[in-house]
Amino acid sequence: MPERTFSRRALNRATLARQLLLRREKVKPAKAIARLAGMQAQLARPPFIGLWSRLEKFDRQSLTRAIERREVVRGTMMRATLHLMSREDFITFRPVLQPMLSQVMKAVFRDKADRFDVTALVAAARDYFDKSPETFDGLRGHLRARFPTLDERAMGYLVRMHLPLVQIPADGADWAYPSAAAFAVAESWLGEKMDGDDRPHALALRYLAAFGPATLRDFQAWSGVAAAPGFLEDLRPKLVTVRDDRGRELLDLPKAPRPDEGEEAPVRFLPEFDSLMLAFADRTRVIADEHRPLIYTKNLLVPATFLVDGFAAGTWKIERKKKLARLILKPFGTLTKRAKADLAREGETLVRFVEADAQAVSIEFVK
Repeated sequence: MPERTFSRRALNRATLARQLLLRREKVKPAKAIARLAGMQAQLARPPFIGLWSRLEKFDRQSLTRAIERREVVRGTMMRATLHLMSREDFITFRPVLQPMLSQVMKAVFRDKADRFDVTALVAAARDYFDKSPETFDGLRGHLRARFPTLDERAMGYLVRMHLPLVQIPADGADWAYPSAAAFAVAESWLGEKMDGDDRPHALALRYLAAFGPATLRDFQAWSGVAAAPGFLEDLRPKLVTVRDDRGRELLDLPKAPRPDEGEEAPVRFLPEFDSLMLAFADRTRVIADEHRPLIYTKNLLVPATFLVDGFAAGTWKIERKKKLARLILKPFGTLTKRAKADLAREGETLVRFVEADAQAVSIEFVK
């Protein structure tokens, strides 16, 4: 049987279905985060907005409670960035990512990496955080006293890359975590050892379930993990292959959803750093090449975007002035009257979710 060919639009719909963006679903936050293969969480607020866009009747307290119950944790994961992960996925996949995190540290320090005794520094940090959750400012002062000849920020970065840590939620924080969160050793916080399989095979399967069909290069871009020789051949018996409209081979799970490319995609608001915008080496399934420079900039910040017909069509932000909350939308091009009306309707609901105490809301489209 010949391999199926997927157009760009068909790839878009397959990915939206897996990312819960074709329709909101009635799923608990921890399960949704697992289905999404984690949610990038460089800032505390974006995952709340990301789940609001994906889940039926989502309220922020449901995610906060999952974090407080330790069903969801926030720690350094894919691409050496902070993510919200389900408890089980953090325990399973953090060891898989360790070789990549170690390489990131070496790449940052280059020839200076050999100056640091990784084992001694990690042991000192583990003892420090196991006494009680502490901030990284506190850790750096502690390490400076223990290792006075070494740079304190470099030591802190090394610890972040080598010691599995999770951030601690704080009572009263608007989005579960304060701006200067304390950290704890993950194994102590979760009460479970992380000594499982360090091969990336299971992580790759989870990636395809959340973002496929995709290439091996896409998986590497999302995870930061360099696949070992034979990795792809090990996986092939569990996968099917398809082609994109340029003839490239894409991998997928046999029973993963692949809806018709004609399926309607509603407008959706994505937060800063949403994983949908970062999960591929080739991102044309979610954003046109001519629009990429408008969101992927040298400062590495990825702004909040909105989707029209499944593709990134502009950026958005909320500005608060006293009792008024303004949603400002900046389209990449001309929007239809229907798209603008849909965005305004969805946008007002978004603002009332984010700025619940605002007494007035305005929606503005700007060039």
